[in-house]
Amino acid sequence: MIVADLTPDALRDRLSNGGLLLKIGPFSFELISPLPQVAEALMCLYADYPVLDDSQFVDYSITIARGAGWRRWFRRQAIFKFDGFEPFVPLPENHAFPLLEWAMNWCVSMHTYHYLLLHSAVIEREGCAVIMPAPPGSGKSTLCAGLVNRGWRLLSDELALVSLNDVSITPFGRPISLKNQSIDIMRRYVPQAVFSQVVHDTSKGTVSHMKVRPEHLARIAETAQARWVIFPKYVAGAAPRLTERSRADSLLELGRNSFNYLILGKQGFDVLANLVEACDCYDFEYGQLDDAVAMFEKLVTRRFCEA
Repeated sequence: MIVADLTPDALRDRLSNGGLLLKIGPFSFELISPLPQVAEALMCLYADYPVLDDSQFVDYSITIARGAGWRRWFRRQAIFKFDGFEPFVPLPENHAFPLLEWAMNWCVSMHTYHYLLLHSAVIEREGCAVIMPAPPGSGKSTLCAGLVNRGWRLLSDELALVSLNDVSITPFGRPISLKNQSIDIMRRYVPQAVFSQVVHDTSKGTVSHMKVRPEHLARIAETAQARWVIFPKYVAGAAPRLTERSRADSLLELGRNSFNYLILGKQGFDVLANLVEACDCYDFEYGQLDDAVAMFEKLVTRRFCEA
């Protein structure tokens, strides 16, 4: 069964009474929420994801609840609950779906130790993965959203799950988070794409999420081998520029972008060292998506000409 097999009423009932068990890549989530915004967004963006039955193991149980007391009626709030505590401050109720997305990121990034976790977008072509770590405001998600609608497969917009045994990347494909002007840019760039409701005045500005392409979800169990590490940076009006970056510097920067590198200790260092050894590493500046798409196309062409 997938989410689309449920009627809207059945979905709301599961979310309100016992939880919806959702399979996303290697993880299973129990989602509990009485808030209609959550049900509507899940039906819109997660329609093609598998629904598990109650006998299945759950990795993370997430509740997005209404605020208690007078907050149920005035300036309503949404609250993220996990294992009996509230990791985040309450948010306005209309922020409930972005809160759910951030909660899923938090659960995986704070409690997963069987992968090396990198804060990074990951895309794939011909079995080869590009890891794109970058700080907020770098244009990472916009670049990722553009590329996965121009021939690349989405593995993840936020978290690279690197195997501890080799340099393969396990997909964790979820809706791509777009912010501020990137939303309108992608609406024009991919007019057929499906977006969630726009939410204003979040901690990250205006937010909307882009639905994952069905053909990418169909391959969500298919890993890819890391081949490139590219640190993107959007610079308005800039011509595309790809500059080699040393593996040593790339390793240090990836370590800074890892959630569990220090916790894994020597194993984390070894995995990261093997990862950068297997990859070509670059800094990439761009000012136009079409220029970026063309540059990434050259990477693939060069890779297979060398092979």
